[in-house]
Amino acid sequence: MQKKTFLFFFVFSLFLQAQEDISGKYNNIVITPEILLGKTLPSNFGFPETKMYKQLLVNISKNQKNTPKQWAHRLKGLHTGVGLGLTDFGQLDSLGVAISVLPYVEFNAFKSKRFKLLTGLGASYFTKKYDPITNPNNRAVSTDITWAFRFLIKYKLFATKTIDWNLGIGLSHHSNGHTKLDNRGYNAILASISGAINNPFNKSSLLENKPPIPQYQKSRYNYLELRAGHGWNVLAEAFNTTKAVYTVAGEYGYVFNNVFKLGVGAHYRFYQHYYDYINNNESLVQDAREFEYLKQNPFKNATSLSLYVNTEILIDHFGLDFSVGYNLFKEAYQIDWRINEGWVNTPREIPQGWVLGDFNSKYNLKKAINTRLGIKYYLISTHKKPTHNLYTAVHLNSNLGQADFTEITVGYTYSFTK
Repeated sequence: MQKKTFLFFFVFSLFLQAQEDISGKYNNIVITPEILLGKTLPSNFGFPETKMYKQLLVNISKNQKNTPKQWAHRLKGLHTGVGLGLTDFGQLDSLGVAISVLPYVEFNAFKSKRFKLLTGLGASYFTKKYDPITNPNNRAVSTDITWAFRFLIKYKLFATKTIDWNLGIGLSHHSNGHTKLDNRGYNAILASISGAINNPFNKSSLLENKPPIPQYQKSRYNYLELRAGHGWNVLAEAFNTTKAVYTVAGEYGYVFNNVFKLGVGAHYRFYQHYYDYINNNESLVQDAREFEYLKQNPFKNATSLSLYVNTEILIDHFGLDFSVGYNLFKEAYQIDWRINEGWVNTPREIPQGWVLGDFNSKYNLKKAINTRLGIKYYLISTHKKPTHNLYTAVHLNSNLGQADFTEITVGYTYSFTK
């Protein structure tokens, strides 16, 4: 419950920040009602038959074109805001509806004012979830609150004096970040139509008292970052209580134009679930079983070491980052795969004849590649180029797109700006 509450209030703080921004004297408010239609993809074998995916969103954003800061100047056509949505996945009895809060950014793409990219990361509350007795066929979500992610490519059809009409195509994803099983997640392919109502409350502010936009020069400086994370995940349905994942990491790279951040780093992680499974002599590590050798060093074999590349967009106090890494070591993931990718409902004591996950090419990719997506909040605005800065963040970590754990992070950044 504490993790859910933290995630909710973190997302809610983004909403409050957006409201503070759009109340300023020179802000351009945009209200965008949006209808999205599409198809919910099956999450598991025997998934309920679905009709059309339907979602209604009301997006409240700020057009940053008159913001005299470098990130607003570099990210052309930038809008920052929050979407409030209601989703019908196409089968109310088993899938229910989701109520979502989705902070997002939107900016020009393909060097065109007609095309835009929109990406958002927030949280959703579900009215229906997996239950082995009352709702056994919906194995997509097993918690009330999940991560919510969406990505759209938008195209401006035409514009009137006050409304920009847009079409979009994209996808959405919901997942609890592997904090409880069963959790296959919801994935949907969708199309949208929206009407962006520009500055509906104070049209005169568009014409008067506009702040001057400085002429920013291209720049580059180095940075060094250290962070520590506390995450949560579960191992399998037979071990369906959350336990900790601890991370320490270091990163070095460049900040371009005080907006785009690119770095390389290494992280070291300790998985409590892996350690307990090995140390408690559970089924697959018992004498004469496949992973008996892991007991020779339980602590080491419950860890992972990875090299990664990280990208980040800096917007004032916020950072939107995504990283891809390669695991040099993650020995106990073999247990994870064996248990979760074979027959369903694998028991704690696994019989010798039980069919386990096969070490195929899919396994090799997921063991090797890790990804990380999240939102940072910096104590000092990055627009000020502080030498020392602190941040806190929430991230969803995955094995090549398959959720691994949800994480809260604190970090320190040293910038070589002088």
